[in-house]
Parts: sequence; C-alpha cells; structure tokens
Amino acid sequence: MTIRLLLADDQELIRTALCALLGLEDDFEVVAAVGRGDQVVEAAQERRPDVALLDIEMPGLDGLAAAAVLRTVVPDCRVVILTTFGRAGYLRRAMAAGAVGFVVKDAPAEALAEAIRRVVRGERVVDPALAAATLAAGDSPLTARERDVLNATRSGAGVAEIAGRLFLSEGTVRNYLSAAIAKTATRNRLEALRVADERGWL
Repeated sequence: MTIRLLLADDQELIRTALCALLGLEDDFEVVAAVGRGDQVVEAAQERRPDVALLDIEMPGLDGLAAAAVLRTVVPDCRVVILTTFGRAGYLRRAMAAGAVGFVVKDAPAEALAEAIRRVVRGERVVDPALAAATLAAGDSPLTARERDVLNATRSGAGVAEIAGRLFLSEGTVRNYLSAAIAKTATRNRLEALRVADERGWL
C-alpha cells in the first residue's frame, strides 16, 4: 500500500527537504506540498492524501485551524502536526482540532516515517516528552469568562475596550484579569496570556 502525503510548511527549504526525504520511502508518495495554511484544504480535496503533515505557524491559516477544517471536509485524511514548537498548549489544541499525531521537527527522520505509518494503522502518535509535559500542566484553572477576557487582550485592547466588547463593567474586567494573573502566577496580563497559551488553557 502506498501512503499518499500532503505537506504544508511555509519555509520552502524545510518543505522541499521533507518532500525529498519522505519520497525516499518506498511506501510514501508526496501528492501535494503547499506553503500556506489556507491552501491545505483545497489541496487535500484535490489530491485526497491519506496523511497531511502540517506546520503550526503558517500564513493564511495556522496548522491547527487547518486541521479542524480538514476533519470536517476531508475526514479520511489523518493529520500529523509537525512543528518546531513542542509546547503542551499546542498539543492540547492539536488534539482538540482532530490531529492524530504530533511530532517535533528535531525528531529523527525514521521516527517521522514510523509516525506516519502508525497513524495510517489507526494509532495516535505523540512525542513522549511533550505528552508528559502536557499531563503535568494539568487542566485549566481559568473560568470561561476569565478566558474570554484574557483572549480579548491579544489585540492590545485596554480595559474599557474589553468591557465594551464583552458587555461587562470595567471593574468586572479588572477582576477577571486579576484572577487570571493570579492563577497563572504571572505579573501582568501579557504574561498571563502567554502562559495560558503555552499550557493550552485558552
């Protein structure tokens, strides 16, 4: 059986190297390679790959969002996230988006090839050290409203703007932000947002 692959990575050198590397395997065929996240779904619909290897940070659409769309539009395509960013938060979000594999780019080539074969057999494949870190990070202590308020700070919005956007009083927004900062053991809202992101709490 030949395993049909789609590769998505915005760095051309990495994308080309992966195509060449995986093309050396007798049972692999790279049927599509794209450099933007918003090209993934169309390429998958056209080429019908068995496995899509997606980078996380890409222009147009990130790999996690593309994985979620693929799950709906091309459900037979298994998604493996292949990334430099081995963070617990990314792993949680990848699994929630429907990815069945999560491999960091510094893994040996043989490990990537084996991961692809394993997901085709119906297994889940996750880097063991990252899986342990994700379990250690635990479940989110943030309430739904604390997450909403923290997410609203991404754009750099002030308390008044967040309050208007979420239909809350400014005092309530300050209270939610203070609670989120305390629960993430950070000093300000930007640090709280970063920590919550890395731990997959948002």
